[in-house]
Amino acid sequence: QLQFVESGGGLVQPGGSLRLSCAASGFTLDNYAIGWFRQAPGKEHEGVSCINSRVGITYYADSVKGRFTISKDDAKNTVYLQMNSLKPEDTAVYYCAAAHCWAQGTSKKGDGWGQGTQVTVSS
Repeated sequence: QLQFVESGGGLVQPGGSLRLSCAASGFTLDNYAIGWFRQAPGKEHEGVSCINSRVGITYYADSVKGRFTISKDDAKNTVYLQMNSLKPEDTAVYYCAAAHCWAQGTSKKGDGWGQGTQVTVSS
């Protein structure tokens, strides 16, 4: 089973920035498309962004387009999510996972979720 470790969350004021990290444990990220997902209190998981570097595809949900940037560092075996201009509605637990990734969307592969990292946007 693929294991991911998310980090970088925290409390930030509206308009602020955070960079989330997704580190792979025991496998090479380059072999997989990777997605970032989030779950706000009382809501379902939502696909936020994904990257499939093998075919040059990235995807962003409309709600984050222009504010979030996904990237991958092969040397560090890590995927990042740079989040700028954060809004209170971005408050959620963020997860990364192996994903189906296409230009119009993303969906998680497999069952279960990791521990995630909490992002809270509040003044």
